[in-house]
Amino acid sequence: MIQAFFLLLAYLLGSIPTGLLLGKAAGVDIRTTGSGNIGATNVYRTMGKKLGILTLVGDCLKGLIPVLLARHYGLPDMWVALFGLATFLGHVYTIFLGFKGGKGVATALGVFLGVAPLAVLCAIFIFAVVLWHWRYVSLASICAALAMPVFVAMLDRNVLIIAMTAIISTIVIHKHHDNIQRLRNGTENKFKG
Repeated sequence: MIQAFFLLLAYLLGSIPTGLLLGKAAGVDIRTTGSGNIGATNVYRTMGKKLGILTLVGDCLKGLIPVLLARHYGLPDMWVALFGLATFLGHVYTIFLGFKGGKGVATALGVFLGVAPLAVLCAIFIFAVVLWHWRYVSLASICAALAMPVFVAMLDRNVLIIAMTAIISTIVIHKHHDNIQRLRNGTENKFKG
């Protein structure tokens, strides 16, 4: 079945470790610096704004492209949702790094932009307010992830897209378990943008 093949391709696209590759090109293994995470926040903190933004854009595009292609070719919502989920899972559990990847925030953003752009705008507002007030990227990401399924349910009402959004958001929050512990302990790093 051709959709299953493209589902595998979506997972493999999501598995490309953007932050790690950009870091290696600059002579740094991002897994050995800062928090050790391959995502945009750690790249930004340890390697600078330019590489951080490039990581954010690259990880976001990984999530966006498969969903837009599925929509462009008129695939049913079930396949759109599965492609989005496969790409996200590729990033979080990348086959290229022993199924250890990033926290998935930027890739989730790309997936969500492709399926529910208005809900993303609402979640970005939540993210920005939390980041501005408390200065924690992790807390802002968690709050935006919590809000996304609610916004999608209010604005889209497509059960498959809501379910996909809820699964992705739950995994994003779960991947922040260390950050949640540091937030509780008062030891989480603040954003110094």
